[in-house]
Amino acid sequence: MANLPVQKNTLYVGGLAEEVNEAILHAAFIPFGDIKDVKTPLDQATQKHRSFGFVTFLEKEDASAAMDNMDGAELYGRVLTVNYALPERIKGGEQGWAAQPIWADADTWFERQQQEEEMQQIQAENRAAMQAAEELHRKKMAQDREGEKDEDSEMKDDPMARAEAEVLKQNNSS
Repeated sequence: MANLPVQKNTLYVGGLAEEVNEAILHAAFIPFGDIKDVKTPLDQATQKHRSFGFVTFLEKEDASAAMDNMDGAELYGRVLTVNYALPERIKGGEQGWAAQPIWADADTWFERQQQEEEMQQIQAENRAAMQAAEELHRKKMAQDREGEKDEDSEMKDDPMARAEAEVLKQNNSS
């Protein structure tokens, strides 16, 4: 499931007892702030709620306070689970919004696939460039080390260079 944005003013309330209706749920949550809406979705076969509901507050802060206080609380002998609600979903559809037909996101899906492929290609090119730069750096370092060895061997063959090196050593040590 994709990461859907939570609705910070709507709470999911799970673990409802059979006797709990929307009025009781409203009464249980009203102490925390003004409530915009209360829903307990019904099971189509039994016409009873499915032991969960949604409470939507006008203010996010009120929803947060209600969640902090009511998660784990008891109502009609049942322990409640209270979390931020996720947006409604329908089967299919990448976005998962209930008001959208399944095919509504087909165009954006293709665009996202193309962008993903382009990103992977750019990343592969960047990796190749970094490897080439590292290889070039290693070769340069190796050449520099070879150059230092060449300078040492030149000094052995050049008496003047040896004498200058000896004077430098004496000046540095004194």
